[in-house]
Amino acid sequence: MTAASPVTVPSLAAMKAGGQPITMLTAYDASFARLLDDAGVDCVLVGDSLGNVIQGRDSTLPVTVDDMAYHTQAVRRGLERALLVADLPFMSYHDQASAMASAAAVMRAGAQMVKLEGGAAHAGTVAALVANGVPVCAHLGLTPQHVHQLGGYRVQGRDEGPARRLKADAELLAEAGAGMLVLECVPAPLAREVAESLSIPVIGIGAGSEVDGQVLVLYDMLGVSPGRSPKFVHDFLADTGDVRQALAAYVAAVRERRFPGPEHAWQ
Repeated sequence: MTAASPVTVPSLAAMKAGGQPITMLTAYDASFARLLDDAGVDCVLVGDSLGNVIQGRDSTLPVTVDDMAYHTQAVRRGLERALLVADLPFMSYHDQASAMASAAAVMRAGAQMVKLEGGAAHAGTVAALVANGVPVCAHLGLTPQHVHQLGGYRVQGRDEGPARRLKADAELLAEAGAGMLVLECVPAPLAREVAESLSIPVIGIGAGSEVDGQVLVLYDMLGVSPGRSPKFVHDFLADTGDVRQALAAYVAAVRERRFPGPEHAWQ
């Protein structure tokens, strides 16, 4: 794949097979999307994290499908190469009919893949979406839409039972047709096991370096998010003093497996 070739779901699978780390960042507007594209970011995620970093809310739960479609349209206008992934927000895929309608809205807005949170209970929904031409990225571990159920933003899969369930969920979602999996805030050894067991790319955020790629919230890696940064974040803007250089540094660090380091992971 040349630097100018558009990233596709099959090319991401080829990157995993070839051992080439995948780079991913969030974006919410055309201007930043263009910068990410120019920096060589492979996947751009319109995350429901926009509820926190754009809308100033204390969780992702208030974000709507209309919000996601609006920001997806904006990001789409800034991209030429990167694959555009859009989150399906809270309670927008609680049954298959809702999932189809929500996916249709963000795909029509320009998304090339949708991301949804949750395990085995959503395998049927993943299969239905894929059967209707919608590529799906699954999301396990710390799932922010379940923050109240989880009791806060906590590392997941530390004990044997939860770890076993996470691995089983990952296998079921891959069998259902998910084309990619995000693992958030899980111990690095568990993330490595999952990545080694699946043929689809596994993207980590707070999941160590031995997965197939990394994702961060753009505002976190630029050091402009309010409050205390999570353990898994590095401020690339502080290192470089320039947004474009910060993005290039992030891409290089992920490609060369210098980021994340041991200090960004749980064991």
